[in-house]
Amino acid sequence: MSKQVQKKKSNAPFIIIGLLAVVVVGAVLYGVGAFGGGSKNTNTAANKPGNSNAAKTSAIPTNAPPGAMPPQYAGSPTATVTIEEFADFQCGSCAATFPIMNEIKSMYGSRIKFIYRNFPLAIPQHDKSYDAAVALEAAGMQGKYWEMLAQLFQNQQKWTSDPNFRQIWNDYAKQIGLDVNKFTTDLAGIAAKGRVDADMARGRALNVNSTPTLYINGVMVPYNDVKVDSLKVIIDAELAKAAAPAAANPATPATPSK
Repeated sequence: MSKQVQKKKSNAPFIIIGLLAVVVVGAVLYGVGAFGGGSKNTNTAANKPGNSNAAKTSAIPTNAPPGAMPPQYAGSPTATVTIEEFADFQCGSCAATFPIMNEIKSMYGSRIKFIYRNFPLAIPQHDKSYDAAVALEAAGMQGKYWEMLAQLFQNQQKWTSDPNFRQIWNDYAKQIGLDVNKFTTDLAGIAAKGRVDADMARGRALNVNSTPTLYINGVMVPYNDVKVDSLKVIIDAELAKAAAPAAANPATPATPSK
């Protein structure tokens, strides 16, 4: 026992020195992180709206499938800014994004092209989201795409919690002026489902794994920037970028004929 105690005494200075060394090294490493910009929670490029460095890692690949064609869009088909949103009708954040995108559409009108993409998540809590996406496309076949989209998002809490959700959708169809018989037929058909599947294939190719996911001119927008002020910064920058070549190279006036 005495030898063991003695051994402990003789090793104590080395243990203390070792502990001090660990503390010193830890302090140095902490200093590098705190003062050298190593923290991942600082204001990094990925968190800045419209940052081109962040954009390079999340741009849409050129060989991605196109999604449902022709796409349903709001705005102008020739707009220089395209906004593409992947969303799920049982996603609470998507319902919260709906009025934001409405404000953006009202603000920019024909200066943007807004495309909504169906991306129902394959999770148990979203057991009705695929069928809701099909209902949207079925309404679109009668020219009431955006009207049905509004009904589904604005009344999300009502139909998601009701076992008779299909009857509720029929009520929405009637309210927005659809031929309900055609709507129910299209809801069961393959054309509407094919459009949903095409959107989902595009989303998977882009590695979309959560909703809502937004792209502006092919560049993914960080979720923290999905708010009116931040989106406005990005859109305005894209509009300015598109206008710059025209300003730099004004059209040569035609020579009057003699």
